[in-house]
Amino acid sequence: MDFSDGFISKEHQELLKSACESIDPSSVSPLEVSRTPRTPREYHAKHESSTESPKGSVQKHDRHSRTGRDGRPKKGGSGGKGTWGGLLDPEDGYFLDPNDPNYDSNEEINQMNDKAFASALEEYKGKSKIIIEEYFATDDIAAAANELKELGFPSFVHYFIKKLISMAMDRHDREKEMAAVLLSTLYADVIDPPQVYKGFSKLIESADDLAVDIPDTVDVLALFIARAIVDDILPPAFLTKHSSFLPKESKGMEVIRRTEKGYLSAPLHAEVVERRWGASKSKTVEAVKAKIGDLLIEYVASKDKAEACRCIKDLKVPFFHHEIVKRAFIMAMERRSAEGPILDLLKQAFDECVINSSQISKGVGRLIDTVDDLSLDIPNARELLQSLISKAASEGWLCTSSLGPFPPQTGRKLEDHRAQAFKKKAISIIREYFLSGDTFEVISILESEEDLNYTGLRALFVKKLITLAMERKNREKEMASVLLSSLCFPADEVVNGFVQLIEVVEDIALDVPVAVEHLALFIARAVVDEVLAPQQVEEIANQMTPNQEAVGSRVLHMTRSLLAARLSGERILRCWGGGTTKGTGWTIEDVKEKIINLLEEYESGGDLAEACRCIREIGMPFFHHEVVKKALVMAMEKKKKQQERLWRLLDECYGIGIITSNQMTKGFSRVAECMEDLKLDVPDVAEQYGSYVKRAKSAGWLDDSFCEGKTGNVQENGF
Repeated sequence: MDFSDGFISKEHQELLKSACESIDPSSVSPLEVSRTPRTPREYHAKHESSTESPKGSVQKHDRHSRTGRDGRPKKGGSGGKGTWGGLLDPEDGYFLDPNDPNYDSNEEINQMNDKAFASALEEYKGKSKIIIEEYFATDDIAAAANELKELGFPSFVHYFIKKLISMAMDRHDREKEMAAVLLSTLYADVIDPPQVYKGFSKLIESADDLAVDIPDTVDVLALFIARAIVDDILPPAFLTKHSSFLPKESKGMEVIRRTEKGYLSAPLHAEVVERRWGASKSKTVEAVKAKIGDLLIEYVASKDKAEACRCIKDLKVPFFHHEIVKRAFIMAMERRSAEGPILDLLKQAFDECVINSSQISKGVGRLIDTVDDLSLDIPNARELLQSLISKAASEGWLCTSSLGPFPPQTGRKLEDHRAQAFKKKAISIIREYFLSGDTFEVISILESEEDLNYTGLRALFVKKLITLAMERKNREKEMASVLLSSLCFPADEVVNGFVQLIEVVEDIALDVPVAVEHLALFIARAVVDEVLAPQQVEEIANQMTPNQEAVGSRVLHMTRSLLAARLSGERILRCWGGGTTKGTGWTIEDVKEKIINLLEEYESGGDLAEACRCIREIGMPFFHHEVVKKALVMAMEKKKKQQERLWRLLDECYGIGIITSNQMTKGFSRVAECMEDLKLDVPDVAEQYGSYVKRAKSAGWLDDSFCEGKTGNVQENGF
């Protein structure tokens, strides 16, 4: 059979030939025979013989067209009058329309023969490479998007994606980051989601070939896939689907495993993956949060949803959109007039795929977990949040099944009201302290606070102090540890404060990626500063709820590791940058020696003001219990006149606030601990110590509940 080399591929030619040859002329009616596809040669032979046939022959029944239309087959061997038409022939007047809802971009490939397809693909790949090279040189996303649109062939875009990533893999981190940003920006607008999926599939399949030229293909390609999942342009199911059919020993399978175990399973993986190639180094979390706050305020004032969505896109932090949802809900709860516009904005952002459903659920979930804390600032926060969730679910942009349950209600309205008022005061006190560094002012304010004796408020202060410090620099962290060691809070209140911190540390980690490590350091520092006894670390573990066990066990494991290390006391003391507010770099032994020298100098010279000045200049108020201990031991070894001089020093330090009651208690406790050793040099140490305790109680240094035989739970940790 003769076939013209029109637009039918070899595969379709063979299919048509098979269909023609399989027909049995004896088994079909004359009408069906007349509709059997014929070749041009058969058609012309029939008509030539029909002109010479006598009347009554079969050929006389052949119907000739009475119109002027040519009934011969079209080019390609089909479509003549009375035929079935070609296997690929469209209906009359049908043509591919990209605007048709049923349009399939693959049809344009199907209508091309092999030569045309190969030629078009080679041309597309060549132009794609030029676009990518220009983009890497100019970093102009808009120009790259326009050129990709003009290139056409949307069904070829997966080749562009494969080329973009494979070229970036062999270049520096700058180009890798640019490639990831380009895909994230063009996703859904210029590049169809199925093409992204197909492009990464091609890369996975060709991982073995890529590894020949790029030795670190497995790690780099795994990071590209992880970044695509973090940027929400590739579904996590991509990994599961491809791991089911890839060969176990292939590079593609190694890429899948590296993506899952090396990147996506790590804590805070979104932040790590986002910044791996140096992205957003100048974009701090605080700056992004400030921009989110500004755009929400501006939106509520202008009601311009399109502009607000554009600003959200410009932030280019799709993994952090849950913060937008969280802040928007809080704004709606705080300003009831803003509720309608806020819900409209979130609905439009969801409809336009600016914010995806997982980020919306995550943002609302964060609010549910902290609804009790919100109640301190927003009355009826629980009821307001439930109302907003109900409205969002009814509008179809929030799936309630993805949300966790609300925590049980305490039902203590008076306590909530009292805690709300104290929380505002605490935040103000802590912020002023970070500016002034005046520990004694904070102690004075807290001592005058009548509500502080109310159960739970000291724990709330501890929680707020450390939470605010973790969001700031090492200076504020050091100041928070110093203040905590200077306060006279009961140990159980401090323990409760740390338990509350463990409860919210995952939320803090969204803003402070190393929050878990910092909280472990704060607990270890509290043990070193003798705010907590070592066994009270286990009390923290016992008070944790089942929901806190996962993150809490990590925090406490780090704490135990820090405390168990060699010279842990000195190392932990310097965890925030030096162990002294003066930055002198003294070791603990240096400080102890300075304390002994100043006491001996004071004992010989008697200059009380100079001794107080020297104690201040050491700059370690949390270590003043060492001054108390050394002064008491020295007094026991001296004559009565010298004892009175040292006693006056302690009385003066306590009176002007250099040494707090807490440090006094620690100092006396440490003397009680080493009583047996002191008996070797001072036989009557027990009698002297008993008289000192009674005198200290009468002077107000020690609480009446302090027991003379109390050894305390003091561990020097290298001191």
